[in-house]
Amino acid sequence: MSIRFEEVCKSFGPKTILNQVSFEVPKGEILFILGKSGVGKSVTLKHIVGMLKPQSGRVWVDGSDVGAQDAIGITAIRRKCGMVFQQPALLDSLTVLENVAFGLKTPQAKQVFGTLSESEIRKTVVEKLALVNLEDDILHRRPPEISYGMQKRVSLARTLAPGPQYLLFDEPTTGLDPITTNTVNDLIFDLSRKLQVTSIVVSHDMGCALKIADRILVLDQARVLSLASVEETRRSQVPLIRDFLRETLESENRGHA
Repeated sequence: MSIRFEEVCKSFGPKTILNQVSFEVPKGEILFILGKSGVGKSVTLKHIVGMLKPQSGRVWVDGSDVGAQDAIGITAIRRKCGMVFQQPALLDSLTVLENVAFGLKTPQAKQVFGTLSESEIRKTVVEKLALVNLEDDILHRRPPEISYGMQKRVSLARTLAPGPQYLLFDEPTTGLDPITTNTVNDLIFDLSRKLQVTSIVVSHDMGCALKIADRILVLDQARVLSLASVEETRRSQVPLIRDFLRETLESENRGHA
């Protein structure tokens, strides 16, 4: 079980976003994809779930060529993948219980789990909230009634509810304060290990990557600049990576001042 890119190319008009990008993410790994804004990090994630198709090259999920799938095949691949976006994207008109349960009531979920009773749905929701360190006393509250950090965790619980094998995070700590950022990072790490899922995290935060990643992939000028372990990345002499590391160290020093 793995996600694999083979010489993937993608352009929008005259701008090349991905140019012969190749890498593989084995089962259970936490891979961070870093790079400057607009370098193709989120575009890479969208290829995994078939929201975008490469102009050349292939993307494989568990041996299935994503670009070659029909609607049924794409649905099957997306069922394996849980996408966590920058914003919580919860429905304000629904309770926390209803938001987290949303993915358990889709036709696709019913094909996997069957039709769950309300008590079974509630039990699953409570279990997923517990995984993200939330109590069941918020079940009947609506998103505007809880903090932004809690909304982020509810969003993560909603993603976990259908039981994905892959977690895809698109800038999960953007706009968060340092304490909430650390909480989200710890959750990504703990969930990846506890649930034995594969996690791909798109980020510009080298500090987060150094803390929880198994490997770090750096994109630059539409290509893979580096794919290495945390320790190898720390020792890198590539100028862009040194710049990322310098910013991280300076930020850490300001935090200790």
